[in-house]
Amino acid sequence: MESICYTSLNRQFAALIEGEGDVIACLANMSAFLNEHVPNINWVGFYLRQGDQLVLGPFQGKVACTRIPWGQGVCGTAAALDTVQRVANVHDFSGHISCDSASNAEIVLPVHYQQAVFAVLDIDSPVFDRFSEDDQLGLSLLVKTLEQHLNISPI
Repeated sequence: MESICYTSLNRQFAALIEGEGDVIACLANMSAFLNEHVPNINWVGFYLRQGDQLVLGPFQGKVACTRIPWGQGVCGTAAALDTVQRVANVHDFSGHISCDSASNAEIVLPVHYQQAVFAVLDIDSPVFDRFSEDDQLGLSLLVKTLEQHLNISPI
């Protein structure tokens, strides 16, 4: 699998959202940006927190689940525990919510606004064990850039 230079991607992404105050525009562009630059994925996007559930936000890929209960599935677990969930085989994840049967691996990263989970970034792949520790660190860097931007340009 080809290596991704997340430092370079982070600089490009920061330039892409610089000066943009609309959160939906930033999330939409981040989804498209990652879809373009991260190989071997079949879905990338955001679920936004609304009370005790996550609601589908901007994404790239096939039609997706619209609502995910807080604490359920990979996305709900990442949000409730406020931790990255990197799953090598989603079929082994207890309570996995399957929106696309072609997805075999998943990584979900919490996104914070004012120190609280505001959303999760969800990325699926048809390739088992697609996401490495390097991917997790690189994607975390991109999420941190997004969070810093959101806190400068309040949502």
